[in-house]
Amino acid sequence: MPAPAPLPSRPRRRIETRTLLWVLAALCIATMNAPHAVWETIRHLQVPDTDDAMRLVEVRDLLAGQGWFDNVQYRFLAPAGTPSHWSRLVDAPIAAVILGLTPLTGRALAEGLTAAFWPMVLFGLYGWVLFRGVRHSFGSRAALLALVAATQTFGVTIQFQAGRVDHHNLQIIAILGLAFCMIGGDLKRGVIGGILAAVSLAIGLEGLPFVALAALYLTGDWCLRGAPARAPLAGFGLGLGAAAPALFAVQTAPSLWGVSHCDALSPPWLWLTVGGLVFATGVAVAGERMATIRARLALAGLAGCVLLVGFVAAFPACLGGPFPDMPPLVRIHWLLTVNEMAPLTKFVARGQWEALVFYPVVILATFTATGMAWRGPERRAWSVMALFLLPGLILGIVQFRGLYIASGFVPLVAGIILDRALARAAGPPADGPRWQIALLGAGMISCLWMIPALLFGALAPDLRTAPDAAEVTACLSDAAVRPLAALPEGTVLAPIVLGPSILLRTPHKIVAAPYHRAIPGLTAAIEGLGGTEADLDRVLTEFGVQYLVACPARPADDLQAETAFATRLAQGRVRSARLMPLDLPGPLKAWRVMP
Repeated sequence: MPAPAPLPSRPRRRIETRTLLWVLAALCIATMNAPHAVWETIRHLQVPDTDDAMRLVEVRDLLAGQGWFDNVQYRFLAPAGTPSHWSRLVDAPIAAVILGLTPLTGRALAEGLTAAFWPMVLFGLYGWVLFRGVRHSFGSRAALLALVAATQTFGVTIQFQAGRVDHHNLQIIAILGLAFCMIGGDLKRGVIGGILAAVSLAIGLEGLPFVALAALYLTGDWCLRGAPARAPLAGFGLGLGAAAPALFAVQTAPSLWGVSHCDALSPPWLWLTVGGLVFATGVAVAGERMATIRARLALAGLAGCVLLVGFVAAFPACLGGPFPDMPPLVRIHWLLTVNEMAPLTKFVARGQWEALVFYPVVILATFTATGMAWRGPERRAWSVMALFLLPGLILGIVQFRGLYIASGFVPLVAGIILDRALARAAGPPADGPRWQIALLGAGMISCLWMIPALLFGALAPDLRTAPDAAEVTACLSDAAVRPLAALPEGTVLAPIVLGPSILLRTPHKIVAAPYHRAIPGLTAAIEGLGGTEADLDRVLTEFGVQYLVACPARPADDLQAETAFATRLAQGRVRSARLMPLDLPGPLKAWRVMP
């Protein structure tokens, strides 16, 4: 009897790498924000930074009927108020979401939901731009790996975490989109890139160095290659030169169109953008008549000289940066104490090892992109990446905030390198060393740098001299500030960092907040809280203060040899007949100012 035929074996199905990567990307995106942090943002408007609190204050004012062109915060240095240099283009979509949710949830919950989920929506936009751009030049697997790397890049995730309603995330998206348009290199992408550059400038001038480098890159490319590079340069100049004045007009009152500001899109910067439009138009009109490198260099050099000489002659104040009128007292005792303005050397000197999750990945990405720009078939793509990473790294070494935009490019480089590491691992050994490229890709994952950061903190705790961030955060929380709302409305003198939280959580007016356009308030807080009893009394009288508030965990800098009177007052070491202590729950100390 013949043996029965063996049953056919079922083929084993292997899960595709792409499917696994999609699952991994989805898990990483879902776990970017801790549920507790999201819940606290929804319930108590917990926000990561003072700028996020001030943004919500501006949005509330807009929804309450304050004019579109009226950027004055009237409870800040009342009654005249303090003009803001921030863009209504950022306020508008946040206000629209709150307005749409309010009939369904009520105003308080609508604000919390918007603050929690608006940054996540923006991360979705960032991820879409990143994925499409990388896929177009390097394939879908590299794009998926870049998306995964983005969720592990702390310089990116801190800008898209729950409550991060400030404008840096939008700038990252705009500049990343500009980079991919430059890599594409045609007229249509040039126009889109120019518009994105204008959007970045309208939102804030932090992206100005990157926009300037993009213009120089496209101009240099045209000088060297001629006709093939003419379309992207003309498109960029057209998009930037047309969109920048339009966005300026949309967000600026006509009565202020002639007023120059060094810290916001205004005539000094419009001179450069419109001048670029004229130059790009000349390039397009000249066409094939600019057939030699010498002719193209001459035209570019002439245009550059006219623009720079005109800028220096008409707007010399802006040569000193966005803070030309800041007095040394404010610069030393406020500006240079802000973390985002701190250089790398300060983080090292103060033992703030958490900086290790930000700097090494940008350094590795920068050197990788720069090295790859000199060889290989994708030289244009790598050169554009290096163009935006290198200045970000240089600026970041001098001021931490320089890393903000550059960090948005780290996942791009990391995804490509990790993709090549996977390709090497699947290929024959003859393809070259495998572990080196895998190690390079892993080195651009921020969370891995937490290990040395934690080790340094554990092995050398005495080297840390920076103030405890948790204690300072506690003073800014809803639980700490909200009790002040029960007091009769009045003007509050408080540490500079507390100003936005007081505006957000109470009906009170404030003297000081961390914004460079409010020099009188900054000076008053520094002198009053860091000086003698006479200094404090003078400030209380001059600004009509009804309440003095102190955060014992964040005393002001002492302006004389002895400890500041306000600091000793908060410690209970001295008393003042003019100040009546108030019994408030939480970490804050408060006094009513007697007439």
